[in-house]
Amino acid sequence: MPKIVVIVMPKQELLDPQGKAVAGALSRLGKDHLHDVRVGKRFEITTDREVTAELMEEISQVADELLANGVIEDVISIDVLPDGTESAEEADEVDDAVATDTEASLASVIAAEVQSKGSAS
Repeated sequence: MPKIVVIVMPKQELLDPQGKAVAGALSRLGKDHLHDVRVGKRFEITTDREVTAELMEEISQVADELLANGVIEDVISIDVLPDGTESAEEADEVDDAVATDTEASLASVIAAEVQSKGSAS
């Protein structure tokens, strides 16, 4: 059965207390080169339906209305995991791929944020 992964992150312009706490802990551990931590949520949803545009639209609505608090969070990505990723090893490989995609998405968001702050100055 297909599994859909939804990633939700705090809005960039808002304070992220969990992220600040993690960043502080990293600093106390001597990891001063790691900073500006943001903590988000990952949802995995399994469906017995075929993945169609209509299903993805439904998932998008569910993500916006239920999984993310639109006032303080953004839905960053909605992805379908490949079929047959039931073993832990396969799931780890898929997680790595999703993490890479998520990092690329976050990098794009951060780059846009930096660019908008630079042009606002």
